[in-house]
Amino acid sequence: MPDLREQLQHCFRSRVCVMGLGNVDHGDDGFGMYLAESISARLTRSGKVSLARNVIGAGTMPERSIGYVIAKSFDHLVFLDAVEFGGTPGSIVLLNAKELKARFPQISTHKMSLSLLAHLINESGKTRVWLLGVQPGSLKPSHGLSQAVQKTMEMLDGMLCTLWISTNDAGETSMDQKNDVLPHSPYPRKRVSSDFVKTMNSLDSRLHGNDDMTILSTPPSQR
Repeated sequence: MPDLREQLQHCFRSRVCVMGLGNVDHGDDGFGMYLAESISARLTRSGKVSLARNVIGAGTMPERSIGYVIAKSFDHLVFLDAVEFGGTPGSIVLLNAKELKARFPQISTHKMSLSLLAHLINESGKTRVWLLGVQPGSLKPSHGLSQAVQKTMEMLDGMLCTLWISTNDAGETSMDQKNDVLPHSPYPRKRVSSDFVKTMNSLDSRLHGNDDMTILSTPPSQR
């Protein structure tokens, strides 16, 4: 079985979007948002602003961001979220869309379940969906993370940024500018239906109004 780093390296070798989920007012439920902000800040400090633009803080309503993800035609989308899977606080699970649907059909309290969102994205074409989840210690109303989840977040922050930067640097000289995708990507680019994108954006507007999602190219704490 490949370890976590090897599995994640497969994702970050191609065009990837990272989406943080959760509610920062409920303890460890804010894990995904804190990690997304930390990744964005580290990438920005490293001069990788173009990568930082692919980090989204979606909060408790990731469905608002689906139209953007589909339009950008990423190879991979990685959800960052706190999920109950019976592990010890701070332990990690990495699931693909099929595993997500089978094990956790109603994995969270978001407006739309992640399994449904993964299905919608997969149906749009090329983007493969993953969940990088952490077992929370406490979801009670509070600010900040528990010690165990904080430690995991810091570890993942370093690992993900190192993978993303190293694979990006290795691929820059061989990047196919015409197709905006690594030439050896295992997933050929497909044309996404403009009608599908319009439909998803319309759904977002009807459900939640026209508020913009938070793209963490600049961390909220520095705005």
